[in-house]
Amino acid sequence: QVQLAESGGGLVQAGDSLRLSCVVSGTPEWSYYPMGWLRQAPGKEREFIAAVSWSGGTTVYADSLKGRFIISRDSAKNTVFLQLNNLKPEDTAVYYCAAAQTMAMVRSPPLYSYWGQGTQVTVSA
Repeated sequence: QVQLAESGGGLVQAGDSLRLSCVVSGTPEWSYYPMGWLRQAPGKEREFIAAVSWSGGTTVYADSLKGRFIISRDSAKNTVFLQLNNLKPEDTAVYYCAAAQTMAMVRSPPLYSYWGQGTQVTVSA
């Protein structure tokens, strides 16, 4: 089992930045899982944002968000991060951290094996 706990969300203004954190605990095998960030806005389906390989050497991003959001992981601290820059009102959503079995799965939300509870990000105009 893997437990994920997100933090760092909040209410910000358009143009601001936030850094989300996801602390991972449980089986040591988690360190070999690709980790992803996804989000879900009200009335919309869960959306892939970015993922990072177990080594941290490979990252993938949703094309629409690449350049503003940056994913990283610090395995020594059991933590995955998502830096959100130049936030826009349409970025308002609950942001989730999740673990997948392989990098081939990370763009598809239903294929993730473990999920955190999410952290709310609200961006005002």
